[in-house]
Amino acid sequence: MGHARPRTAAIVGAGAIGAWLADALDRAGWRISLVARGETLAALRKAGLRVERAGEVRQSHPSAGSPAELGLQDYVFLTVKAQSLPDLAPQLTPLLGPSTVVISGANGIPWWFFQDFGGPLKDQALASVDPDGSQARAFPRERVLGSVVHASARVKAPGQVQVAAADRFILGEPSGVLSARVGDVVQALRAGGISAQASEHIRDDVWAKLWGNMNMNPLSALTRSGTGKLLADPDVRALCIRMMEEMEQCGRILQLEMSMTPDERIDVTRRLGDFRTSMLADVESGRQLEIAPQLGAVVEIAERLGVPAPFCRSILGLTRLLSA
Repeated sequence: MGHARPRTAAIVGAGAIGAWLADALDRAGWRISLVARGETLAALRKAGLRVERAGEVRQSHPSAGSPAELGLQDYVFLTVKAQSLPDLAPQLTPLLGPSTVVISGANGIPWWFFQDFGGPLKDQALASVDPDGSQARAFPRERVLGSVVHASARVKAPGQVQVAAADRFILGEPSGVLSARVGDVVQALRAGGISAQASEHIRDDVWAKLWGNMNMNPLSALTRSGTGKLLADPDVRALCIRMMEEMEQCGRILQLEMSMTPDERIDVTRRLGDFRTSMLADVESGRQLEIAPQLGAVVEIAERLGVPAPFCRSILGLTRLLSA
């Protein structure tokens, strides 16, 4: 039985990943809105959204504006940089009705990670992620889905995005239930040409992605080097492994187990070639670095668990100075 009306979704963050999702959901027949401002808002209102993927260029015309202008949505996708969410969260309430589903898609540890999660950090909030609790207050915990993006895309100009490589989009309920709302989004993304999959272990997926990011991102920013160059240096590779071992120790205490060794995970990164991380791109563009929700969260978790993390802590300090 079809829906009486098309699903509505607001994408908060009209950058590379937000545009990729908006384009796919538009293809699937959803009614899409983009929360945008400044140059991006002007470009979207004038010429719509232009997404280049697999040699094809597609133009769509989503609504664009402020949360107040866009109004209540069925789904809200958060694809902004994680460090901007604490300030942004209270401004998003006009999008959220009594049944709106919120999908977190930023890199790093999300605010909901330890909510309704057993173990030594049960229901704790991380100061590095949600310092004043604004995200926990704004987004109802029973209506949050987690997601992990494995894709590489870049903004060519405001409202124009090129998707270089799209591997998959993983979506799941923190509870692990394969719910109708997860199925709804996965089905729509697949219809729009994204390889989407439902997960019963979304925390494991978030943790595993961060395990590969929390060293590569800051080290590439500090050295202005791509991943291939970094990992070709035996001393830097050894440092990456030490950082991963510290996070792995935290994961064991939290029962977030890895399916591979640090060496195997690094070999996966090496096989992807000499790519430039998002944090390196941010350094070069003079943007604020996404350091607190990634490496900052790992160091905070280690501290709370009593796990010594000298390598992660040292790189965090250096990256914080770079970011300042």
